[in-house]
Amino acid sequence: MRRDTGEGYHAFLTQLAVTSGIETPTRADLARVDRTRKKKGSNEDWTSPTDPDAKITKMKDGRTHLAHKAEHAVDLDTGAVVAVTVQDAHRGDTSTFPDTLAEAVDQLDQVRTPDGAPVPLGDDVVTDKGGHSRAVLLDLQQAGFRTYVSEPARRPHRWRGQLAARDAVYANRRRIRGPRGLALLRRRGELLEHTFAHAYDTGAMRRTHLRGHDNILKRVLVHLGAFNLGLLMRQLVGVGTPRGLQDRAAAVCTTLTTAWTRLVHAIVPWGALNDLTVVMVAVAPSTPTPDHRLGIVAFTPGC
Repeated sequence: MRRDTGEGYHAFLTQLAVTSGIETPTRADLARVDRTRKKKGSNEDWTSPTDPDAKITKMKDGRTHLAHKAEHAVDLDTGAVVAVTVQDAHRGDTSTFPDTLAEAVDQLDQVRTPDGAPVPLGDDVVTDKGGHSRAVLLDLQQAGFRTYVSEPARRPHRWRGQLAARDAVYANRRRIRGPRGLALLRRRGELLEHTFAHAYDTGAMRRTHLRGHDNILKRVLVHLGAFNLGLLMRQLVGVGTPRGLQDRAAAVCTTLTTAWTRLVHAIVPWGALNDLTVVMVAVAPSTPTPDHRLGIVAFTPGC
């Protein structure tokens, strides 16, 4: 609805059509008026009456939706998600990325070793070209971080009066072109995109029926908490997902079956079992007891 008048989109188009000279506009007239109008979707003019946190934004496929923006911070050593933020969708990466980094630092400050000592933080910050800007690189350098931020294709820079920002951009460019920088960027694409695929593609959270940043953040935290739990289980028992556990159980059953078959053939010659039929007969006791086990008679000759 409009922020200034509170009217809906249909009523707003109807008023525009009447102003333009159409006394009783039809749906086709409204569509034509809307098609020729410029700057039709602005977060300064429009808001959602049911979800004020949702912002009008253009999706990657070109469509326009009311949306929210989720960002992850991942530890490149373990692949664990260390921070999640949900922010306004119309904000650029250069404005939201520092907030996510600050949340990651706050979360990692709470991590302790088994002895209770704080875990030292890493100095490397790796992200894609969406987070590349002079101000961001300069702020990170002054905060003591080494940046590995992919640099987009741009025109030659002019650095008059911005020598500190120039040094930060050139240092980042030198690092991302080195062997270590290329390896870190590849690892980022492997681990970070894995968390997005788990949460939003496989986890089907591209669309949500929740409203408000707080509610959506709770849902994403639960989802990615399960992702981190899977990493922990994989370190402890070698299986991190129910599907992997099912495959492991099938492998165990196959191994036991193979071992049993070899044991039987080690006792009885291979050729002696060709004409045998396996029949399992349950022998009931004369006096049933709660802990009685059924007797099994097997390997009866076939006819």
